Amino acid sequence: MAAIPMSDLEPVLDHLRRDFDGAVGRLCDLLRIPSVSTDPAYKADVLRAAQWMVDDLKSMGFDAGLRQTPGHPVVVAHHPGPGGATGGDVPHIMYYGHYDVQPPDPLDLWETGPFEPTIVEAARGPRVIARGAVDDKGQVMTWMEAFRAWIKVHGTLPVRVTVLIEGEEECGSPSLPGFLRDNREELQADICMVSDTGSWDLETPGATYMLRGMMYAELTLHGPSRDLHSGMYGGAVLNPINALTRILGQLHDADGRIQIPGFYDDVEEPSAAELEAWKGLGFDEAAFLGEIGLKTPTGEKGRTALERLWSRPTCDINGIHGGYTGAGAKTVIAAHATAKLSCRLVPGQDPDKVFAGLKAFLDARTPADGRWEFKTFSMSRAIRVPADSPWLQAAMRGLAAVYAKKPVLIGCGGSIPVVGMIQDTLGFDSLLVGFGLEDDRVHSPNEKFDLACFRNGMLSHAAILQQLAEVARRPAA
Repeated sequence: MAAIPMSDLEPVLDHLRRDFDGAVGRLCDLLRIPSVSTDPAYKADVLRAAQWMVDDLKSMGFDAGLRQTPGHPVVVAHHPGPGGATGGDVPHIMYYGHYDVQPPDPLDLWETGPFEPTIVEAARGPRVIARGAVDDKGQVMTWMEAFRAWIKVHGTLPVRVTVLIEGEEECGSPSLPGFLRDNREELQADICMVSDTGSWDLETPGATYMLRGMMYAELTLHGPSRDLHSGMYGGAVLNPINALTRILGQLHDADGRIQIPGFYDDVEEPSAAELEAWKGLGFDEAAFLGEIGLKTPTGEKGRTALERLWSRPTCDINGIHGGYTGAGAKTVIAAHATAKLSCRLVPGQDPDKVFAGLKAFLDARTPADGRWEFKTFSMSRAIRVPADSPWLQAAMRGLAAVYAKKPVLIGCGGSIPVVGMIQDTLGFDSLLVGFGLEDDRVHSPNEKFDLACFRNGMLSHAAILQQLAEVARRPAA
């Protein structure tokens, strides 16, 4: 296959630069739609955001539509690329994103309306503030704008493209596994591109090759048959809140190691070369902590900050409740107490095995008259993309064509379950190339996306499209 010359890319990049204000305007139009997937009150707005995506893709020449699921609809679109209706012998790239957003609460902490996108000046330049600015509407629009520019300048894309944009990512993607299974043949591609991660910093692009998995569970300790008066029963009966907090306090030892049986058995250690490369990134742990008002490192003893964030598993209590939590006083011994707990997993770990170990840990500490109830919400494996993958190398070349600094391979402490779903159900890997920054306030009030990151993302995706077109296709299964 003949390489696409740089002369084909330059006018695309020029168009993106000239139309930048238009791109920001389109992003703001999308951000105004309060597509909160977790709250039924926003159902009509979630549908409106999905239709907005369909209409925008159709305007570029995609065959696009809404696909119904038991929950919110999925946007699916196809573009044949330079081969026209026959597809041609070009790589086939799937682009994944999500159009739903987190709830905006607490509203009183927003400096501007969460669904009134506002451009503000900051030390690094202008930024847009709104819910979904970076997670994930802004990042989706980086590759949407790259599509728009390629089609505007050349009348087509350099590769065949399938777009999959879901509306339930922020509530655990409950409909997505079944949707992928039911549409496996239609959704076949060579590789999936995901932009829901970050750059190393504003000037240094990064491709994420390590992504932690997740085991997320809710555990409830039941005790008395009803709530009890703490004066009439206190000191004589099981208090589930007391017992639960005592048990959860045993999850970590004094060195920060997790005490779940078999937890570390299958953990794959990073290589010496990887550790050396991470050391060379110059991570500023003091600044990392200072940005969130802290100054003291914590976590597993004997591990660097990047090791703890990228290659070591975690176990965190994300919420705990029981009894009376309202204003004022109510002296009650609760009938039950509940905790939500997440384990971020690393390559080698099996989420089912980790969950079984957690149950064994809790069962061994069950108090007399106590009874456990378990629910699981997320079970996804960690992802590692081979550094020598031709698709990853193509993405790195595309980043290098836009940034002055050399792109770096980075890890990510977060989890994107769809990456594992695509690998397990559709049979191909993903590329994780994002443009967010550590201070973007993802899931928090005043979420933002630096416009420099938005611009770099659009330009980079345009250049990556050119580089992906040069990669030999994956052999048919």
